[in-house]
Amino acid sequence: MVNLPITREEAITLLKSMPQLESDMNHYLETEVIMRALAERFGEDIEYWGILGLLHDVDWSLTKNNCAEHCIKATEILKKQGFDEEFIENVQSHGYGYDEIPPLKDKKRTSKIQYSLIAAETLTGIIYSYALMRGRDISSMAVKGLKKKFKDRKFAEKCNRDLVREIELTGISLSEFFELAINSIKGINEQIGLN
Repeated sequence: MVNLPITREEAITLLKSMPQLESDMNHYLETEVIMRALAERFGEDIEYWGILGLLHDVDWSLTKNNCAEHCIKATEILKKQGFDEEFIENVQSHGYGYDEIPPLKDKKRTSKIQYSLIAAETLTGIIYSYALMRGRDISSMAVKGLKKKFKDRKFAEKCNRDLVREIELTGISLSEFFELAINSIKGINEQIGLN
């Protein structure tokens, strides 16, 4: 168990202290539950992985209009909260490889937790869009249907499928990941406006 400097409640308060859109808060919560489920699957620290998922976009509300700052501004916010270099690096890892973020452009993800984070946070967009298409219904969503949408690159086209596929670098299949992600999000459906 890693000792985290703040609790989940404090992390939520931190996020809400910034001007958040409801859709962004939903994304943080979805990423959190998928990361918690992945941690359980891998026998890793569930709280640590959960807080990482929750706070991975901690600077998004402040940087969305200046993408070059995204994941960079996060450093000062997280340091102020007492997070260590490793946690900050894991947060920043979901910005690796983006030309829009020059300091992170040439960096590569190298660990299970980093592959998991990028896959989880990207998949939330596809799952949420699919749920909306189904009349906000996630309770009866099946892996088969999600796979179909995943293959259709025009659907939720801003969600980069290659980033979701990084989950395979952790040793689990896309099918297992989809099932785990759907089931995780079903558990918080009411919090994020789904049925």
